[in-house]
Amino acid sequence: MDFDFSDDQVQLGDAVRKWVDKGYTFERRRAAEKAGGFDRAAWNELAELGLCGLYVPEEDGGLGMGPVEGMVVMEELGRGIVLEPLAQSLIAGAVLAGYADSTVKAAWLPKIASGEALVVLAYQERAARYRLDVCEAKATQAPGGYVVNALKSIVPVGDQADAFLVPAKINSQIALFLIERNAAGVTTRGYGTQDGGRAAEVSLKNTPATLVTADGLTALEHAVDIGLAAVCAEAIGVMDKTMALTAEYMNTRKQFGVAIASFQALRHRAADMKMQLELARSMSYYASLKLNAPAPERRAALARAKFQLGNSMRFVAQQSVQLHGGIGVTDEYIGSHYFKKLTQLELTFGDTLHQLGEVSARMQDTAGVFA
Repeated sequence: MDFDFSDDQVQLGDAVRKWVDKGYTFERRRAAEKAGGFDRAAWNELAELGLCGLYVPEEDGGLGMGPVEGMVVMEELGRGIVLEPLAQSLIAGAVLAGYADSTVKAAWLPKIASGEALVVLAYQERAARYRLDVCEAKATQAPGGYVVNALKSIVPVGDQADAFLVPAKINSQIALFLIERNAAGVTTRGYGTQDGGRAAEVSLKNTPATLVTADGLTALEHAVDIGLAAVCAEAIGVMDKTMALTAEYMNTRKQFGVAIASFQALRHRAADMKMQLELARSMSYYASLKLNAPAPERRAALARAKFQLGNSMRFVAQQSVQLHGGIGVTDEYIGSHYFKKLTQLELTFGDTLHQLGEVSARMQDTAGVFA
């Protein structure tokens, strides 16, 4: 199997990396963090690069690309610990393209591709604990469509987004709806997140909603798997940069008159970090390559990948702090922000313990051996 990237994929990665290096400096990120954790100007720049429409079909104004291109882009954004939630546009573009009717597609996909509309997934509830089949949100039919009553937690940039993808139950079946943030009955409470980004609690009270699909659980599982693949790729970029920062510090910091990189024990720890990074990278590739597989195969693959990525993220982040010493946890030093990003990514779309349970639940006659 050929694992080399195509010329177009390499050029796409280079374009994103150049933007991160020149257009998204650490100082700009700090300013965005202090201003609330989301920069609409930076979001528009991502849209100008075409990244918001990465998974939107060409006939709907997007680039019509696939999971490997998404992985390439998210890795580069991870290296810059970019706050703006591009993964949410990947999710929205793919889900609406795959499950919505032609009217909804025509109304929203071009706006998602252009960056005009930021549509985010609002699925987490306090009682769910990462389970997708636990949903207390209710939808009822009303003249002209549906209304939804729900309380959704930790919605990415929920008080800044233009619309939400919301799972809610019609009787006992989960359906997926699209709800505009300025619709009647929507209230949001925004707050900063650990990594410097932004999230919100979103309350819906008799809020008008557009039905995306009545088979909401299938669409929600697909949406979360797209998010998991994006998180895995983003984490590779974050760990890559964390490794580079750690190596630079070890080659610069001197103790007993020599660089600490010359100490064998510390070199072994750095080597272990590199091993975890490369193991995680291979599982990120595995996740992206399985993203278009049949649902049972895809769900199992994404759980395996996120479990390994969770372990690798924790190890690389903690070792980096240890090798830096006290400076590794100071807010002024960029390395601490990479540590916080990895800590948050480990929890996103299901933490490592949850993913271990998902892997275990899907073990059958293979007893965990990857077929």
